[in-house]
Amino acid sequence: MSAKSDQYARQADDWTESAYADATAYLAHRAGLIEGLGTRIEPGDEVLDLACGDAGLGEALIARGFRYRGVDATPEMVAEARRRLGDRASIEIGDLNDYTPLNPVAATAVFRAIYYARDRRAFFEHVGSYTEKKLVFDLNPRQYRPADVVTDLRAAGFDQVLLRPFFLPQTVALPRLVASAAKALERSGPLARLALRFRFTYLVAASR
Repeated sequence: MSAKSDQYARQADDWTESAYADATAYLAHRAGLIEGLGTRIEPGDEVLDLACGDAGLGEALIARGFRYRGVDATPEMVAEARRRLGDRASIEIGDLNDYTPLNPVAATAVFRAIYYARDRRAFFEHVGSYTEKKLVFDLNPRQYRPADVVTDLRAAGFDQVLLRPFFLPQTVALPRLVASAAKALERSGPLARLALRFRFTYLVAASR
């Protein structure tokens, strides 16, 4: 087991609660963008969450009426995800590079994990082979050039790509009015892009 895998195993029993200062607000905002950014998904559609961890995001998606399928490579995370969601979801063990669902899914989400793709373009092509509506993931523009990622998406057949700033902080719980202001700032164009030079991430929605 790698040091990173061992870390995930040790933290599985409180991953969501320790990773987010306000998990409910943060994951609800993320789920809303998964639903509405780019090609819209509808209640009853299935969302595949690759590298799902303990499936904290699953609760937010199920609350919106979606079917949820989580996949993670760490057995301890899979066990915790199954404990969290019970019979409300399907949780499997698997590597995001190789996993293929038995049936196509409406949307595939990959959060805090796109850097685990062994070959980014090949990964996008693989996901595209079983994803009917869109792929959604987060992107740190200080780690990867957005233009390079968009090029790989389009080469993999995703010709419609939207990048939306995501300004809710992971480790700080914001008062409601401040959180509303942060969400409004996400749509501020040049000002939002300026902020992304220093902090925060994009949420990318790619479809055909």
